[in-house]
Amino acid sequence: MIYKQQNVGNTKYALGRNDLGYWLLKIADRKPSAYFLGLSFSHYYFNEIQNQPLIKDGVLKVEGSLVQIVKVPRHDDYSAIADGKMFKVNLRELMKDTDQDGYNDIFEKCFGLNPDDKDSDGDGVNDFTDINPMYRSEKNKFTELYEMLLPTYAGAPDFKKDPYHFEVFKTNCDYFHQINPEEYKVLFIPENEDKQSYYVRFTDVCDFGISKIRKNKEFPERFYINKWDSRSSTDYAAEYRNGKWELEMIGGIVI
Repeated sequence: MIYKQQNVGNTKYALGRNDLGYWLLKIADRKPSAYFLGLSFSHYYFNEIQNQPLIKDGVLKVEGSLVQIVKVPRHDDYSAIADGKMFKVNLRELMKDTDQDGYNDIFEKCFGLNPDDKDSDGDGVNDFTDINPMYRSEKNKFTELYEMLLPTYAGAPDFKKDPYHFEVFKTNCDYFHQINPEEYKVLFIPENEDKQSYYVRFTDVCDFGISKIRKNKEFPERFYINKWDSRSSTDYAAEYRNGKWELEMIGGIVI
């Protein structure tokens, strides 16, 4: 979603939002870039119509409201706490990218990447191009199981080429951490709140989830796993036979 655009000399700015949050978009010398604001959409609502210039005197200025999220059936709604606010962000601080990897420091701190190292997981791939920048990908039968259960988007754009599109999962599972997805980039949030950043602790950025793998004590080759999204939850039994996983749906609910 794009809120407002503004030209400052030969540089074009715009205010946008994706599933992670709010961004300042910039095109200079035909080179696009984006800077994460770190302002949670759980607390900040930006007006779709901005009456004032976005950029002035080295400051990003955004009109909006302080809000709280209200849970209603099938979606979230906003309840205003204070309307008519002007939120200001210093451009120099916003655009600071200490490790020069393409993600501003605010983004990396919000989502658990290392703002001082352009290769957060040490796998030799820059965070900006790494499909899984938080953890080294490994290939084994359990990472394959998680990759099978990842959400897919038939007919969607090639998210893999979009460095600002991520699917975010909350998990402490090492096997899940080691996946190498085919369709999009991934980030992970610790299950323990004391290890989460302030931003993800109070901002719902997870649309999907996959549980830890559970063993069957009586049948060691049989495992159980659950995946969920905002409208459904599905339970699977899984067995690894002849070099591939066989899944059986054994239960679930639809909201």
